[in-house]
Formats: sequence, structure tokens, C-alpha cells
Amino acid sequence: MHSTYAEIPDRIVQSALGSLSQANMNAAFFDPGNEHAGNISIMNAAHAGELFIKAIIAKEHPLLIFKNIFELDDNEESEISIERLVSKAKTHDFHQLPKILWAVNKCRVPDMESYEDTRKMRNAVQHFFDPNGLEGIGQKARRVSLEFIYKNIDPLIKEHFGLYAINYHQDHSVGYDYLVSCIVGNELKFSIPDDFSLSEISLDEELNGVEPEYRRWLESELSRIDREDLLQ
Repeated sequence: MHSTYAEIPDRIVQSALGSLSQANMNAAFFDPGNEHAGNISIMNAAHAGELFIKAIIAKEHPLLIFKNIFELDDNEESEISIERLVSKAKTHDFHQLPKILWAVNKCRVPDMESYEDTRKMRNAVQHFFDPNGLEGIGQKARRVSLEFIYKNIDPLIKEHFGLYAINYHQDHSVGYDYLVSCIVGNELKFSIPDDFSLSEISLDEELNGVEPEYRRWLESELSRIDREDLLQ
């Protein structure tokens, strides 16, 4: 394998983390003046998911993320150069990635319903968005983005890269406290790191009104990392 090829998965992951940080921020935080952030969040989330899946595929072999690989041979070079890949190669489209992921890694996208919801909404926002129309799509996009992140991206990156989605956000002054508040409020399960800690919110208060099953799941996760005190 070309030595530079080995760097491709990590480079993709680093780009994906930037999109994930933006997606978490735009999906979870709503303030006057950023009403369009919900629409941006769906673009961020879809981009992050696309890149992470390509990074997982690229771990098997970086060339597997390209759909026109057989067109890149110019019958002159002994191997495909990075320069030729950058200028000529085309990666698989978003809607194709779940099948490519399964074929290459025997790994399924965890929640295809959420994946499809994101694909459709991303297309709607990308091609038809009018800031004076599509009333209410921004708030719906926030929910779809969060579901996509925590039903698909989060379990995939934990399994394949040992990463936790809540660690990537843009609230540098507080941390992930308010992001967790939004996730819990939407009753979404999320990967909880062993050093999980909160200082700005009360989980007990955040859990008011959630379904008993969700509360039991969160209690079990906190018990696993010996942080039952966060519910006191």
C-alpha cells in the first residue's frame, strides 16, 4: 500500500470531527438570531456521518471509498498517486454508503430510518431551502440532526475509533453540559465516557418527565462508570 494511503482514514476522521462539533452546536443551541442554525445542523450532521463512514471503510483500504477507481489507471504509473486521487477520484454518494459499509466491513448503519430521514432533509435544505419559506423546518432539522448523531454517528465512532460524540461541540466555556441537557430532553441514548462529569446542570431535573425506561437506561450507564452521584 502507498505509504500516504495509510494516513487517509485519520485525515477523514479529523475533518469529520469538525463537522460533528458544528452539528452538535447548531442542533442543541437555539438563540434569537440563529433561527437558521437548525438547517445548518442537518448539513453538518450529514457531512460528519458521511465522512466517518468513509473513514471506517478506508480503514480496510482507502481506495474502497472511491466509486470510479477503475478509471484512475493511466497505464503509465506503477500505482495511483495521491495527486491523481485528489484531482480525479470520486467518492461514493451518501445514499450508497450503508451498502458499501456492509460489503466492506460487515457493519450495518445502526438506524437506517434516521439515516434516511437525514438524507431526505439534507436534500430538502440543500436544494430547496428558502429562508422565507419552509416554516418550521429548522426546529425539525435540529431533532433529525440529534437523532442522526446519537443513533448513528455516536455508536459507530465509539466502536471503530473509541470516540464519544458528546466530546465534540463548540461550547468551550462550559463543556458538554447543555448539549447533554438537550440529548436527555429528547430521550436519546448516547455513549458515556468513563470520565463523564457535569457541573452546570442537574440530571435529576433534566430527567423530569422522561419515560421510565429511559431513566433506567441512564441510571444503569451512570452505575457502570460509578457516577450515581450525578442523580443526587
